[in-house]
Amino acid sequence: MTQPEHDTTEHRFTLTLDGDRAELNYRMDTPDTVNFTRTFVPNAFRGHGYARQLVDTGLAWARENHFRIKADCWYVQQVLDRGG
Repeated sequence: MTQPEHDTTEHRFTLTLDGDRAELNYRMDTPDTVNFTRTFVPNAFRGHGYARQLVDTGLAWARENHFRIKADCWYVQQVLDRGG
């Protein structure tokens, strides 16, 4: 499985999937608070764990950088609620 790439300019983590792109978008609400705003996986690739892979990567990055984590994205919030 391909590892997500972090695009700091566009504020997103991406996975290239057979020419399509899955992504986890975020914004910095403050210099120390990251807000994950949207997770998207193309229909043909849903149900294969790509969204979770993106979220796990994004959360690991946020924690490594000691950011406070917010989640406007329902999927990210669900992962956080389950202890992710």
